[in-house]
Amino acid sequence: MNYFAHGRNYVDSPWFLAGTAVPDWLNVVDRKVRARKRMALEYVDHEDAELAQVAQGVVQHHHDDDWFHRTAAFAELSWQFTVEIRDLLGQDAGLRPSFLGHILVELLLDSVLSQQQPAQLDAYYAALEKLDVDRVTSAVETITGKGVERLTVLLPRFNAERFLYDYADDERLLFRLNGVMKRVGLAQLPNQLVPWFSDARRRVAASEDNLLKPPPQS
Repeated sequence: MNYFAHGRNYVDSPWFLAGTAVPDWLNVVDRKVRARKRMALEYVDHEDAELAQVAQGVVQHHHDDDWFHRTAAFAELSWQFTVEIRDLLGQDAGLRPSFLGHILVELLLDSVLSQQQPAQLDAYYAALEKLDVDRVTSAVETITGKGVERLTVLLPRFNAERFLYDYADDERLLFRLNGVMKRVGLAQLPNQLVPWFSDARRRVAASEDNLLKPPPQS
């Protein structure tokens, strides 16, 4: 899952909502720092209500990722996308096709959900803007036991750029994907992927119910 799929149902609880985004924020600011479920569980009942809610959101993030990545729909779409991207890119010696096959299911699901619930996406950002950046950072540092000062820079930028809106536009989606490629050290993507996005988007939309239905015994 990506940001909006993780947090769309928690816009009335900003600190919990922030917790659902923490693992992905850390992937941006410092990939060596992890907010693991076992770490967060130590703080879900903490007397500091804000810290407790951030920890609860982190736990929710990992719970949702666990069942989401085990759905048959995710496995099928991510594999289809990997194969098709590999065909489009030709001989690609890197890991771009498999990486993209995975994250595009998540990004396009965010796009589908946000287009269905535009007011909810507005509310998502409005909720995050209510938070004190320094206190969010302090909560994350408590949970991880690591310094993550760069969060104080990322969070205002996250709110200002509002890149989740860009996923609805194929050319803007490519731009955002190339930002991810640069961050993880993979080669930039060519414009020839843009026409393919619309069909990929359609298939994610058609699979929405199956993507959002937890498998048995999850």
